[in-house]
Amino acid sequence: MDWSIQEIARLAGTTSRTLRHYDGIGLLPPSRIAGNGYRHYDESALVRLQRILLLRELGLGLPQIKQVIDAQAGSANQASEASALQAHLELLRAEQQRLARQIASVESTITALTERKDLMAENMFDGFDHTRYKDEVEERWGKKAYADSDRWWRGMSESDRAGWKQRVAELGRDWIAAAESGIDPASVEAQAIAARHVEWLTGIPGTPAAAPGGDVKAYVIGLGEMYVADPRFGANYGGEQGAAFVRDALRVYAEAHL
Repeated sequence: MDWSIQEIARLAGTTSRTLRHYDGIGLLPPSRIAGNGYRHYDESALVRLQRILLLRELGLGLPQIKQVIDAQAGSANQASEASALQAHLELLRAEQQRLARQIASVESTITALTERKDLMAENMFDGFDHTRYKDEVEERWGKKAYADSDRWWRGMSESDRAGWKQRVAELGRDWIAAAESGIDPASVEAQAIAARHVEWLTGIPGTPAAAPGGDVKAYVIGLGEMYVADPRFGANYGGEQGAAFVRDALRVYAEAHL
């Protein structure tokens, strides 16, 4: 049994263009190509695609994903595939536990507020750590920059924070999809994402992009370079290749509009 590229794209929530790109870089070749030229995928390809998507969710870029999967391809059987998926599952469970701690923390706060109980400060931030870049931010942009952004973050409601995180997640997904689709960083589609990205940056207090009279153009271009240079940031865009796409698109946007 196999499925057409359109069926797989629909089932996986991706696009035929992305699947063709995966084929082009040797990451996910089709199981067969029909007489009409359409790609088809069998059950083994579906398992491979699931692993690709799992590793994507864990922040790996496509080159790294290919290395991981190819390294395990020596014994291509159901047992080895199950073993590889088990390793991915453990990582997903670790992330699940972290999210569960966050949920429990927020639920505890809601209960305390609605039932007028004392807040348990030591439990309120379990699973959260928005201060982990404090030293780096202060070194790059000064103590005032961190203090302003920290005050802004602490002053947000839970719904506002959730909305902000959702916005960041959507930006990351859209950047990765655009990079993997093979479009030009200067294309209309990529520049629309760049405009959203800059709008997001200018809404964060404490950053040079939000400061009155700040050099937004230089900041945006410099930040794009940092995405590529620092793997921690590049992981948000699928790795070095995706980060390079974001950098190039932001530079085009900054040169044209800032």
